[in-house]
Amino acid sequence: METKVMVIGEVVPCMLMVLMEVCTIGLTILASTVLSKGLSPFVFVVYTNALSSIFLLPYNSFIGRRNKRDDLIPQFLLLGFVGVTMAQNLAFVGLSYSSPIVACGMGNLIPSISFILAALCRRTNVDLKSSSTRAKLIGTLISIIGAVSLTLYRGPVIKDSSAHLRLAPRLFVFLSNNEHWVVGCILFATASLTFSVWNILQVGTLEKCPDVMTVASSYSLFGTVQSALLALIIERDPNAWRLQFDMGLLVIVSTAVFASLIKSHVHMWCIQRKGQFYVTMFRPLGVPIASTFGCIFFAETFHYGSMMSAAITGIGYYTMMWGQMREDESRRGKVDLVEERTPLLQEEDQV
Repeated sequence: METKVMVIGEVVPCMLMVLMEVCTIGLTILASTVLSKGLSPFVFVVYTNALSSIFLLPYNSFIGRRNKRDDLIPQFLLLGFVGVTMAQNLAFVGLSYSSPIVACGMGNLIPSISFILAALCRRTNVDLKSSSTRAKLIGTLISIIGAVSLTLYRGPVIKDSSAHLRLAPRLFVFLSNNEHWVVGCILFATASLTFSVWNILQVGTLEKCPDVMTVASSYSLFGTVQSALLALIIERDPNAWRLQFDMGLLVIVSTAVFASLIKSHVHMWCIQRKGQFYVTMFRPLGVPIASTFGCIFFAETFHYGSMMSAAITGIGYYTMMWGQMREDESRRGKVDLVEERTPLLQEEDQV
């Protein structure tokens, strides 16, 4: 019995998180493929978020209430604009100009950018004497170096002599056909900045509305409407909005189902059992997973430099997260010390 409990408590969450990262990279490669075949990234964002909003609607406890808190609506609008309309459109346009390895590498910048924004807004204490602060600063520097090298240096192409493996690039696309690598990296970096701002805004919203699924459903709905207005301005050709029963439709539905239902519930389940940092520790796994896919199936379009630079951002990510965990442990230790001393002080007062 104890063995079964250990398996459920240790092995299952780990396997689920690795599977989530594998599925994320797989869907990113599929999205890169359909975007390279002509599907508009703006239309892709609208359709995926529209389906996600429909799937999340039953979880929304905000809609239908008689005593709705109207003060939350502006926050939901802002979250939808920043997290969906801006961040996702920047990311998928960037993907159409680059590759999934860039998505993994630039995604690792989010904690470092969040730390810089928090420091600038004086929402975090930057104490150079603290080991946690020094770790976060070092992690931020490493992540930035990795992001810059990812943008400026792609390195040599991996050669593959196996003829049977060359069929994969014809069916799926790892590297965009558009030669705008730098533009794609800049767009992804901007998307990471936007996601960092969105994370900060989301913390404030969750303080007023602790129901995570309600917040996700609400900002997804508002973000879909805003993204649709943006897409209608940019994509004026009606043919860009037409979907057929092909890979494009399959990727849109799969992305919506995975992001709104599967991934979100798995993450919440793992956080409840393993803590808030457990899920974030698996994010850099996207780099070796994407590198493995690139080396095996896309050797003619995959670059060594991209893999190495993305790995550097992953090192910076882990350094940054280690510093954050040390800071949280120190903060919890101080709180526990105060709680231990408080009853003693109360007893002395009574005496």
